[in-house]
Amino acid sequence: MKPKAAKFLHILRLVLPYLCVAALIFGAFPPQRSAQTAAQPVVRIWNVDTFEGGKGSRTGFLRNVARKFGAREGAYFLVTSYTAEGAEAAFLEGERPDLISFGPGLSCFLECARPLPYSFSAGEAEGTVRAVPWCSGGYYLFSATDDFTQAGRTAISAGGTNLACVAARYADIAGEEMSSEAAYTGFLAGKYRYLLGTQRDVCRFAARGASVYRRELAGYNDLFQCIALLSAEKEEICLAFLAELLSPQVQATLSEIGMASYAATGKTRAPSLFSDQTARAALAERARAGEPVKNIDKFLKTV
Repeated sequence: MKPKAAKFLHILRLVLPYLCVAALIFGAFPPQRSAQTAAQPVVRIWNVDTFEGGKGSRTGFLRNVARKFGAREGAYFLVTSYTAEGAEAAFLEGERPDLISFGPGLSCFLECARPLPYSFSAGEAEGTVRAVPWCSGGYYLFSATDDFTQAGRTAISAGGTNLACVAARYADIAGEEMSSEAAYTGFLAGKYRYLLGTQRDVCRFAARGASVYRRELAGYNDLFQCIALLSAEKEEICLAFLAELLSPQVQATLSEIGMASYAATGKTRAPSLFSDQTARAALAERARAGEPVKNIDKFLKTV
């Protein structure tokens, strides 16, 4: 054996017992940082978009708020985007998030939703509030001129499970329902004098640099992105996050995604967040048939 190799083996024999002892101690007493990381609660949030937003991503907005809040509070938030169909399928398979952000038309989680210390009549079920809006949109009538009195065809933008036809009925506007893209492009092409749209169209026109006039439609609104608590185990950290999300500081930044704070909107009428598809379809048919608003009003709540 060469001298260098013999010397190396000699040193190895001397230090090997100490290395073994060190390994045993390390295994018995892992680093404190790892213990703290393992102790961090993991809060799962699903975001389900059932109507068109303004711009950017509501899931991305939630992730940004959750990341900052989690870093400050020592918690980890996992925010995942789901389609309505994907969320419903996951619930059928027994999956449950701790918080769920959703729009109108999704109610599969109602039996799991826990009472919240907030006020929102459209989010009530069995006498308690089960969901509150963390951002909202609105309906608008757009025109290429500032004269909204002239006769002309109106395109009604239907961009999700929200009921634009009911907003049209409350504004006493007759028009043709179509996809939001068809309504938007048809209006720009001059096929329609008016467009009944939402905050999504406000952002589209701004991005395009198009010069249009708009009039906000009051009386009816169902463009609320709401949040519900499903976890009893993590209720404390979830309620703390909800308070952060609804804080004036966070709400003031909603313009980044082309949405508004619910606190800044006036009183309006809205259907229950938890109305099923049958009830929503019946409401839409009443509006399309031109029923008096006072009849439709019986199925709505003041928010």
